[in-house]
Amino acid sequence: MSEIHISTVIDAPMQEVFQLSLNIDFHQESASQTQEKAIAGLTSGIIGLGETVTWRGKHFGFWLTHKSIISAYKAPNYFVDEMVSGHFKEFRHEHFFRESNKKTIMTDMLSYEVPYGISGRIIDRLFLKKYLTKFLKMRNLAIKKSLELK
Repeated sequence: MSEIHISTVIDAPMQEVFQLSLNIDFHQESASQTQEKAIAGLTSGIIGLGETVTWRGKHFGFWLTHKSIISAYKAPNYFVDEMVSGHFKEFRHEHFFRESNKKTIMTDMLSYEVPYGISGRIIDRLFLKKYLTKFLKMRNLAIKKSLELK
């Protein structure tokens, strides 16, 4: 099992950061480099507990789909999206939000397991973990810029 932990400080109210993190339309904009598109389930607006979204995006030169469900939700502090179907054996992304000095600290804890045994683990170590980390950091930067420019 691989894990990625990222914390981002955002000069915006916690509720706004939480809501934007759940916004499917914003995700599509912020992930434009991979042409992410919501193609099934909830495809626009704010996703909530028990709702699913299926994403289609271009990663590593291939069109891939990933269906996830919001499996836990406690506004405005926490939510979890988990893979229902996709190219991982397991994929769980926990999102934590807390306030500190009138700023929001947004923390991502992503845990995932790749298929294909030892080959998958080598691919993960060589470039998948770096790729996912960069993807999350870019998304968090987009959230930060969007809310801090208000």
